[in-house]
Amino acid sequence: MKHETDVILSTEGLGKSFDGLRANHDIDFTLRKTQVHALIGPNGAGKTTFVSMLIGRLEPTDGAIWFDGRNVTQMPAHKRVAAGMGYTFQITSVFARLSCHENVALAARRKQGGDAAKVEQVVADALSRVGLADRTADVAGDLSYGHQRLLEIAMGLASAPRLLILDEPTQGLAESEITAFKALIRELSAETTILLIEHNMSVVMELADEITVLNFGEVLARGTAAEIHANPAVQAAYLGTEAS
Repeated sequence: MKHETDVILSTEGLGKSFDGLRANHDIDFTLRKTQVHALIGPNGAGKTTFVSMLIGRLEPTDGAIWFDGRNVTQMPAHKRVAAGMGYTFQITSVFARLSCHENVALAARRKQGGDAAKVEQVVADALSRVGLADRTADVAGDLSYGHQRLLEIAMGLASAPRLLILDEPTQGLAESEITAFKALIRELSAETTILLIEHNMSVVMELADEITVLNFGEVLARGTAAEIHANPAVQAAYLGTEAS
């Protein structure tokens, strides 16, 4: 496959089966640099399986994954992170007994090594960008679920990723926090590529440059927000009254 220079992530014929049951099948996917790309679909559509293969948590049954022109299909998850792929999970994965500062510092040290001054700068910047600058000393486990999601995004930012994959980032956020989150994504999209897996359709339609819809483990449609909103097959499978 010829890989275009403006493409940061792509898959070819990607598939995953569990004990003969097909979770993903023949997914061809392209994500362009500095794009906000949303992945949507009904529950059980195969989104989590697909993302788990992208980040190296699951090994594909079929197909290949390319990151910045390099075949990473067999690359372990930690090496994908080192190569510039950052992600947050649908279920928060913060270190509950550590402070917000310590959580983000762990991520920053992986990137900055022993440069303590640089680590402190990165931590302060990341917490500020997600609106947690006043929570730096708070224990992560004491935060609300929504604030834990924001902390996890700060941890992702601290690793300075070229691609940031956010799985249900607005889940548990208040409306005011969602507004701040949308502003953050617009700011980040100028410097990094974002893959957004999100159920909040107003967030998707407002932020995404392009949208891919999965259904029954396959790509149902791909296009701009306007094209997806108007697609009859997508309306029938997923959007329903939200598209009207």
